[in-house]
Amino acid sequence: MSWEQLGSGVDLPFPDDLTVPELHELELDVPSPPAVDDIEAAARAAASATFADAVRPGMTIAVGAGSRGLTGRTELLRGTIAALRDLGAEPFVVPAMGSHGGATADGQRQMLESLGMTEESVGAEIRATMDTVVVAHTSAGTPVHLDANAASADRFLPVNRVKPHTCFKGPIESGCMKMAVVGFGKQPGAALVHTCGPVEMRDRLLDACAALRSTGRLLGGIASIESTAGDVVRVEGLGADDVGGELEHQLTEYARALVPALPFDEIDVLIVERGGKDISGTTMDPNVTGRFWVPGLDDLQKPRVAAIVLLDLTDVSGGNALGIGFADFIPAALANKLDFRKTYINCFTAGPAGMRRSRLPMVLPDEEACIKAALAMCGRGPDEPKRVVRIASTLHLTRCWVSDALLP
Repeated sequence: MSWEQLGSGVDLPFPDDLTVPELHELELDVPSPPAVDDIEAAARAAASATFADAVRPGMTIAVGAGSRGLTGRTELLRGTIAALRDLGAEPFVVPAMGSHGGATADGQRQMLESLGMTEESVGAEIRATMDTVVVAHTSAGTPVHLDANAASADRFLPVNRVKPHTCFKGPIESGCMKMAVVGFGKQPGAALVHTCGPVEMRDRLLDACAALRSTGRLLGGIASIESTAGDVVRVEGLGADDVGGELEHQLTEYARALVPALPFDEIDVLIVERGGKDISGTTMDPNVTGRFWVPGLDDLQKPRVAAIVLLDLTDVSGGNALGIGFADFIPAALANKLDFRKTYINCFTAGPAGMRRSRLPMVLPDEEACIKAALAMCGRGPDEPKRVVRIASTLHLTRCWVSDALLP
């Protein structure tokens, strides 16, 4: 049976007087620091200044490119690579994305290409493999994996956005440290970090990063920070000791202040127009929806959302929808996009965070049926006004659409 047949020929039991409320567009009051004018030039300047004394002529450097939808990702890589060449190095690009892309080398290369990162656009060779080398052990004896191509280079360099994480809380969350340990660690490295609770995940990342620094293989990092509107507002070069150190901690705190939650205590129905791996590693960012669903990690106190409708999945996700379980209702057209192999590989790698987040929501024929089902099942009486919020996605959230009940 195809997903479209669900509900076909069956009258869904909605009350006769159930209507979708009219929504009003609102501009959200969010921090708006000035944008970086030239991202490529900023990355080139940051890399030149940071690595001038650490790079010697002829040094081979593996530059990490990730699967997230970073603003100016191609420009960040191109500027970094140009600076390394200016210093006499021989850079190449490595997909540094853990198990994304279906945990295959071709899948990871294709994901980079779908995000605009090709050999032509970044100006360097892309070398993709899922093979790893154990290059260190933590103080607890846990092996630290490194992409085999990166391990064959003199140094490796993560280039990543710094932001709050979706699975744990700590002094440093998503950024250069996580890409160094998890992204460059490919599937085995990612699994070793993710297959534990949020507290241990935080500690394993810090310990593994310290072990990587001790090998002398880590050159440093190039970090970007984005505003809520999606503008790059800072590009920073990190030395090896800064990755997982105080500077990245400071950048994390700054980035956290730029990701405000939706400004409502209670939401009956949250409608998200699209989710995806380029939007959040969990399809929808729990720092926005309030739902983390990780054992040992509390959900946000606000907003408290009764029902979530997810309408679509971005094409660049390739059917990978880890986090689809955050939604309560999805239309059949979205269900047809799901690639369960890619999703479940990502979920296994994510460990306990992947179990509940991979559950299948209720699948209904279309968008209207999903929204009406959410209104009917959100816990508010038929005569009570429904508090409805609609957003384009959980990334770059500067506006939303709300029902009359939330206008005050």
